[in-house]
Amino acid sequence: MKNSSKISRAFRSYLKLISVVVILMAILFAGCILILDSAGKGGSGRPYRVEAERIATRIEKGESYDLSSYKYITDVRSLDEGYQGGSSDHLVMEINGKLYRFEYSYLQNDDTSRTLFMISFVLIAVFVLVLLTALYFMLIRPFERISGYPEELAKGNLTIPLKESKNEYFGRFLWGLDMLREKLEKQRSAQLALQKQNKTMILSLSHDIKTPLGVIKLYAKALEKGLYKDEKKKLEIAESINDKCGEIGEYVDAIVRSSSEDFLDLEVHNGDFYLSELMTDVREFYSDKLELLKIPFYTGSFSDCILYGDPERAAEVMQNIIENAIKYGDGKEISISYSREEDCQLIHIFSSGSALGENEISHIFDSFWRGSNTGSQSGSGLGLYICRSLMHKMNGDIYARMENNGLTVTVIFVIS
Repeated sequence: MKNSSKISRAFRSYLKLISVVVILMAILFAGCILILDSAGKGGSGRPYRVEAERIATRIEKGESYDLSSYKYITDVRSLDEGYQGGSSDHLVMEINGKLYRFEYSYLQNDDTSRTLFMISFVLIAVFVLVLLTALYFMLIRPFERISGYPEELAKGNLTIPLKESKNEYFGRFLWGLDMLREKLEKQRSAQLALQKQNKTMILSLSHDIKTPLGVIKLYAKALEKGLYKDEKKKLEIAESINDKCGEIGEYVDAIVRSSSEDFLDLEVHNGDFYLSELMTDVREFYSDKLELLKIPFYTGSFSDCILYGDPERAAEVMQNIIENAIKYGDGKEISISYSREEDCQLIHIFSSGSALGENEISHIFDSFWRGSNTGSQSGSGLGLYICRSLMHKMNGDIYARMENNGLTVTVIFVIS
């Protein structure tokens, strides 16, 4: 859930960069238009003013003129003496004591139009080039570097670490992938060590069991052949057989204890975090997901407090419980409520339809155990076992109970 928010922040940063580029391009384009516009208007060297001067000269000399032979001047009119001024699309000149209004159109300048078109084309091309360059160096190129990495991890190649990257958008992602590689490598080493330990233990216990088992077998054959007639001797042999059976029982207990030990390496970094931080992430993520699944999702109100534990592991516990509710519930309701008991904060996650027998509730947090309500749903039977292990490492607890035609799982955090 936190990773998705980091990706969203990176994407927003990328959009912000593109927006800045667009704004700069727009400002540059507008500046060019203003420059060209001012170059086509006003000033003694402007083409429409030159044409007006030529027409004024012909009027002053009493000569006729044809407006169709002029490019910029569109109309010439005489005005009354009370005329005070004009606007940007005409100019006024005094000829032989009379005022004349010369209307013009500077937009008819083909050179200016062609220049504006060329500038627009170049600016658009530069913008597309900058956009593609930024896209390549910020997203495509870093992604190409890691495109084959997940496949290598799947193949079990955990020896080559990823190179560090200062890329704002992929730096943390690359770092996270390298952490995943190190974690998998560490787990594989621990698994190999555990397999070696188990194999050594089994070989040792097998050898140890053979000795009392051989003695029992020897006594059994002797009794079968009637070698011992004395009742006292028979009693001694029976006691010896019982002792050897006790030894074998101790070896079997050692095997059971070894198989029941925690086989998961769950690291927890305990500290203080706010209940609101945990539940905000949970609600934001599952509100959208459950809305898509058409499952009603209700969350109650709570008084914020500081909890003790690992916030990332706490989020993992909540995620496991809600995912189980989605998978094994009937889809009619999932709700979260809160309560306080002494120095503990209780979070209750209810899912309707998760029916279990009373004799099954006591095993719901056992490893590799799956309830009768699992049906054809796939799973390992480790989700709630992991939740309990994590909560115990955070000095908390977790339990479940059947109520209101559904299952309520309660998570208990210690308040700091």
